[in-house]
Amino acid sequence: MNNSGLVGLAGRQVLAAEILGGRQELLRVRPNPLTGEEVRRLRGLRPAGPPPRPGIEPVRVQRRISAVGTIMVCRQVVSLGRTYAGQTVTVHVSDTTITVDLDGQVRVIRRTTDIPVRHVKANKPYKVSDVV
Repeated sequence: MNNSGLVGLAGRQVLAAEILGGRQELLRVRPNPLTGEEVRRLRGLRPAGPPPRPGIEPVRVQRRISAVGTIMVCRQVVSLGRTYAGQTVTVHVSDTTITVDLDGQVRVIRRTTDIPVRHVKANKPYKVSDVV
């Protein structure tokens, strides 16, 4: 793609988007401007592969339990109890459940959201600076 947002396709310049000028990747899909005959004449053409499948294994994440005893996983708040505040726990997130390993016991919670995991690591505890 050049700085004007044009992409070379089958010997023609096609406007991808002016705001995308100079980028290497496209951020959206545009309709194909080529006719069927022009597509057949393209060199190096190959069919698209199968779409990627999501993993079936649970995603392993870490969370730090808040001062009120909760964690948030995939925008779902899970209450574990104030006695565990400040601890870091390992959480296994699958399509239907959230499994928390906490002090040798395993808690299984049903998922109420279908939002994918965004953050894998827990938040680091805040350090209070020594001010004298």
